[in-house]
Amino acid sequence: MQDFAQYADWFYLIGAVLFILTLRGLSGPKTAIMGNRYGMIGMTLAVVTTFFVAPNPVYGLIIGAMVAGAAIGLYRARTVPMTQMPETVAMMHSLVGLSAVCIAIAAVLHEGVHHDGVHRFELFIGCFVGAITFTASVFAYGKLAAKKWAKSVKGGWVKPVQATLALAMLACGIIYFTSENLNAFYAMTALALALGFIWIAPIGGGDMPVVVSLLNSFSGWAAAGIGFTLNNSMLIIAGSLVGSSGAILSYVMCKAMNRSLMNVLFGGFGAAAAGPAVEGEQKQKNYKSGSPDDAGFLMSNADSVIIVPGYGMAQARAQNAVKELAISLKEKGVNVRYAIHPVAGRMPGHMNVLLAEADVPYEDVKEMDEINSDFASTDVVLVIGANDVVNPAAKDDPSSPIYGMPILEAHRARTVMVIKRSMATGYAGLDNDLFYLDKTMMIFGDGKKVVEDMVKSINGSGH
Repeated sequence: MQDFAQYADWFYLIGAVLFILTLRGLSGPKTAIMGNRYGMIGMTLAVVTTFFVAPNPVYGLIIGAMVAGAAIGLYRARTVPMTQMPETVAMMHSLVGLSAVCIAIAAVLHEGVHHDGVHRFELFIGCFVGAITFTASVFAYGKLAAKKWAKSVKGGWVKPVQATLALAMLACGIIYFTSENLNAFYAMTALALALGFIWIAPIGGGDMPVVVSLLNSFSGWAAAGIGFTLNNSMLIIAGSLVGSSGAILSYVMCKAMNRSLMNVLFGGFGAAAAGPAVEGEQKQKNYKSGSPDDAGFLMSNADSVIIVPGYGMAQARAQNAVKELAISLKEKGVNVRYAIHPVAGRMPGHMNVLLAEADVPYEDVKEMDEINSDFASTDVVLVIGANDVVNPAAKDDPSSPIYGMPILEAHRARTVMVIKRSMATGYAGLDNDLFYLDKTMMIFGDGKKVVEDMVKSINGSGH
């Protein structure tokens, strides 16, 4: 053990390099698999090294926890449907936050150890960030999984309560920092847990991809803070990498929505629901509907088709059927591409993951900035279960809550076809004028079945 311990810093350095290579690999779909492998190797090296250098480890508890955690993780990874991936990611973030809180409490209760001002500050930061991350992630999980207990809250009382909890939490943390009062530490932890819950509760569905990304960042900073407490350089490095990358991703996604992070977290449009007035307005609007056969005929006779996937594609598990649709169109000489909005779905990169699962060629998947200019010269745009990311109100209606948000400009195409179950609003609760344009044809039904019927129609017709 002692011989191994003297080389621990070298092993941690190798692990840190592997984590950096992981982030580099995950920056592109072609290198993502290798990036994941680097991360797995780095984490294994970090865990094994820590296992051997930990002072007086209780082997039974550690090995038992590792085996149980690995078994649960493998089972969940193998069985989780892609439609449940966003809430699974949120729940993973909650576990990181909970571990930070447990480690902080264990460190505070460690008999015979006196924490100086620096260590108390580290415990203060690590514990309250971890506590906020835990309950916020649990609520995000509930909201993404559509649990009844995770309903959005709104009203004039919300922000005063948030401010009161935040100030009280900081006050208790300062008392602990200056006097090492354990009751103040416990009170700070309880207030942080409550704050995490009430902080996320008002944020609506349209902003959840940013929230998931931000919670990822928080979990990293919580881990880094506890790394200082444990004097573990590997935990500090890994936590900092996760925290900074999550923060950068949150910024990129906010930029894609043309909104500030503060606006998302403390005053976003996402919680606004479509009230009775909006529903009444929908009933007065006229829209055209068609059949999968109509859509198949139009697409098979087009020169170019752009497919815009949304969360409805994930719900219907239609990504493989969509790939078959693209193959059938390509065989008839149609140029087919996919347009991805940065905040489509329920988590960062959600649509990219679904298309990658279906083995869609990477070169066919285009981000918003590189494909928006092509919509005007495109014959047909097929929107599958997307609403808010193609809503023209973001460009045309200054009164709309999403005005100024960059969108996929599907409305500029010659023909638009939209697959939806009904005329219900999207996750942000906003109606979409795209659905009522003369050039738009609505096709109602289960996304997977509708697309499969389109494929049958295309394969049964000539070009």
